[in-house]
Formats: sequence, structure tokens, C-alpha cells
Amino acid sequence: MRPPRRPIHVVTTWVRRQPPKVKAFLAVVAGMTALVFLRFIVHDHDNLFVAAEAVHSIGISVLIYKLMKEKTCAGLSLKTQELTAMFLAVRLYCSFVMEYDIHTVLDLATLATTLWVIYMIRFKLKSSYMEDKDNFALYYVAAPCAVLALLIHPSTAHYLLNRILWAFCVYLEAVSVLPQLRVMQNTKIVEPFTAHYVFALGVARFLSCAHWVLQVLDTRGHLLVALGYGLWPSMVLISEIVQTFILADFCYYYVKSVFGGQLVLRLPSGVV
Repeated sequence: MRPPRRPIHVVTTWVRRQPPKVKAFLAVVAGMTALVFLRFIVHDHDNLFVAAEAVHSIGISVLIYKLMKEKTCAGLSLKTQELTAMFLAVRLYCSFVMEYDIHTVLDLATLATTLWVIYMIRFKLKSSYMEDKDNFALYYVAAPCAVLALLIHPSTAHYLLNRILWAFCVYLEAVSVLPQLRVMQNTKIVEPFTAHYVFALGVARFLSCAHWVLQVLDTRGHLLVALGYGLWPSMVLISEIVQTFILADFCYYYVKSVFGGQLVLRLPSGVV
């Protein structure tokens, strides 16, 4: 007699069998439910942005633990780390000249740890770096973001260069994880520490997206006006939503793997 299946297995099997349109609908419903939940339990929605930065830092800490304990960087994308360092450096500069608040301190800490990860991959653990799997061209990401930033940027009273740089880091952050997803797509098997790191990125992106969406709802749209006129306010929200949905599919399989008691995450074809 076969043992009864766990509820999580029943649900995931049912979801996997649904057509793409139904899966997309279920993802939207799940996202909206989570937003409503956060709106009622988190009174100061600015804390969501701080939480997003904190979760991102936790993800970096997981990477540091992996590099120091296992002495290998297999499965990690150097290019994603370089893109992360790039947008953090630009955002840190913009934060110094335009805002300077708690986010500046968090960005500085995250940038420092990201640079350390880059150093370890490039020099100390270079022999284990999967360069052939990390084959996503950086200019496919950086160049479109730069062009988009030149065309669509904030209309505030700051210097034009600072406004363009701010837009560039927003767009670059939204797609910086793509090289890491390409590595996982090429390997199909994701070891635990890398999976934990990418899942932390997914949670951080969702919290950041929730922060912006709830702020817009709380201010009844006035936040969009405060961000400026033209397409920029809409692009901020679109960037947050894009970076959330980029990682949504991976997070689904991560949660399924964790509840299934699997230490190593195996991705089906076409997941990322």
C-alpha cells in the first residue's frame, strides 16, 4: 500500500498540470494575497524596503559562508555579482548626493560583501568557477539599461547626470540576476547554498516591490506624482514587478523542494 501523499505534493502536482494562463493567474492571485497580508501586518511600509535590503544582505552572507566553508564557487555567476556591485555602487553614489539615509548604510554594507565575493571568485576560488556555464553577455543587460536610463529618468531638481544614473541602477537591479539564472539553466542542478542565495534574492525583490505598491496605494497615487512626470513613475513600478516575476518560478520550485525534503534542487527544462 502506497503511503499517503503530502498536501504540498498534491498542490504542486495540480499546479504543474495547469496551462500557462492558469499558472499566471494563480501567481497574480498569490502575489495580491501576500500584498494584502503585508498591508495589514506591517504598519510602516517603509520597513519593507529596509527588510528587502536586510534579506539581500542575508543572501550575500549565505554566499560568504559557502565560499569559506566549501572552498568552491561552483554554480555561482560572477557576472551577476559584477552587475550587483555595479548597480549598488551607482545607487550608493546617488544616495550620497540625493538622499543619504538608512538605505545608504545598508547599500554600503551589501556592496562591501559583494566585492569580497567577486574577489573570491576571481582569484581565490578561480579553479572552481564555471566560466563556460556563466555565458550570459553583460552588454546584453548593461547596454539596454543605459539607453533606457538616457530616455526615461526622474524629472526632479537634481543634476541630469545624477538622475540618469539613478534610473540606470533601478533598471540594472531589475535584471542583474539573469546571468545567475542562466548558470542554473545550464547546470539544471542547484546545490543548497546557491539555492538559498537566489531564494533570498527573490524574497528581497518581492519585499521591495511590495514596498512600492503599498506606498502608491497608501498615498492614493500621490507618490507617483512625487517621483516626477512622464514615464518614469510607471517605469519604477514596472522594474520592481519585472524583477519579482523573473525569480517567481525559481522560488516556486525552491519551496517545493524544501517541503519535499530535497537538499539539492533539480530544475525542469525551461524553468529559468
